[in-house]
Amino acid sequence: MGLVVGGSLSRGVEVRLDPAFPVEQVKVGSFVTIQGEQQRFFGIVSDIALETSDPFLRAAPPGASEPFIASALAGVGAFAIAQVLPQLALGTDALSILEGPQPARSIPAHFAPVHQASEQDIQTVFGQEDHRHLWIGSPLDMEGTRVCLDLGELVKRSNGVFGKSGTGKTFLTRILLAGILQKSVAVNLVFDMHNEYGWQGTREEGPTVKGLKQLFPSSVAVFSLDPDSSRRRGLSPDAQVRIGYGEIEPEDIVVLEETLNLTPQGVQAVYSLVRRFGQEAWLAEFLARESREALATLAEETNEVFPVLFTLHRRLRTLGRMPFLTSNPPESAVDRVLEYLDRGTHVVLEFGRYQDDLPAYILVTNLLTRRIHERYVQRSEAAMGDRAREPRPLLITIEEAHRFLTPTVASQTIFGTIAREMRKYRVTLLVVDQRPSGIDDEVLSQLGTRFVYLLDNERDVDAVLAGASGARELRTVLSRLESRQQALIFGHALPMPMVVRTREYGSEASYREWGFREAAELQKQLEQDARDLFG
Repeated sequence: MGLVVGGSLSRGVEVRLDPAFPVEQVKVGSFVTIQGEQQRFFGIVSDIALETSDPFLRAAPPGASEPFIASALAGVGAFAIAQVLPQLALGTDALSILEGPQPARSIPAHFAPVHQASEQDIQTVFGQEDHRHLWIGSPLDMEGTRVCLDLGELVKRSNGVFGKSGTGKTFLTRILLAGILQKSVAVNLVFDMHNEYGWQGTREEGPTVKGLKQLFPSSVAVFSLDPDSSRRRGLSPDAQVRIGYGEIEPEDIVVLEETLNLTPQGVQAVYSLVRRFGQEAWLAEFLARESREALATLAEETNEVFPVLFTLHRRLRTLGRMPFLTSNPPESAVDRVLEYLDRGTHVVLEFGRYQDDLPAYILVTNLLTRRIHERYVQRSEAAMGDRAREPRPLLITIEEAHRFLTPTVASQTIFGTIAREMRKYRVTLLVVDQRPSGIDDEVLSQLGTRFVYLLDNERDVDAVLAGASGARELRTVLSRLESRQQALIFGHALPMPMVVRTREYGSEASYREWGFREAAELQKQLEQDARDLFG
């Protein structure tokens, strides 16, 4: 491919391409290997440039009618330079091979030969699919070569999937969730705002795609806030979620401050209402006082300002119009979810007709997550020192994550707490969002692995690359992604940043790769098994 002619560890090395190697075959994001004297380096192409050794060639280049002169100058007076970021070093001795790829802390010498990475190189660096590794996609221009992700490492920290609308975030999230389920490295709790992960999902064109429940019917339970909507889509939910007024605590109101346009004084008044009526009754009692006279009396009783209570009452009436909120729920939604999670069943909570009701989504997601996290904290502390009693690792998936993790509320929400705890209590997050710039910087810095599709806002690009090694070069790689199905992935769950074309999800062939078989095919197999058994 070429030879190293310069560069540095921080900026990457410069590779002068061989005249016989077509510059158009070198693409930003491609993998290359560099053979040093004592070790082999594995890197990624971050930029490509055309150079000349004689400034005269820029002023008077050979014309299109002089192909012989142009070919004579190519590679001598005019040449191409590829910028390569060495990410990993692979030793040649037995001990180094056993230890595997290590972060590159040096660079190859001048004139070290550079080659395009082979399929064997990819397998050496990223591993092969096994009980922990999931095939996530293929390198650019290496169709058929599989890049694998270490799911065991992935679920140890919170992670993020980012990209503008239509780039493929939902499809990649389905792949990650299905892989975590299939490899049994954690249990999933998915807050399915747009009804995309449970029974079936949508795509911009073409038929619907199968959700987790269709692919793994015995391992997935679908809960629903709106069972009628689920049944219209061909699914009978495993449980209906009902939440009692008495379960809503002041911490659940704090996260609604921006969405319901609550004032800081109004949020503080909620604590006064809890002291006046008690946790179980405060919201029902407050909403029942509908007249100005009743609210004025309540203002005197709680020593609050009447306009504050009046405005708070008007805003919180939104909650009173949510049918899934009730005075006496038949069962605890938290207990029911934990019952399924404890036996290893993955839970998807569909929102049905509330998919565009942001206050409902934020309230339910925050309330359930906070209480489930409390249980995990109790269990983890009770099992201290006894690994056999530790709860299963739990990955919680949330969409529209910036609604919970803005700089103003991240420190007050359970999601900010989970992101900062990392895996302390065996609960982590998978945040899915198209506006990473809206997420608190501290939370973003705690995300272990980031899956980044094309972003068209500079603030979003800055946010998602903040703290990443080689951020300037990765920005160039990110800006060259195609608008669909190409992602830059970097972080804790893989040894180096990579650009992949994510694997297909939605075709019959892709379903079979997950072990799914249509009913007719399954029946045919059962009949064949019966003939084999009984003759």
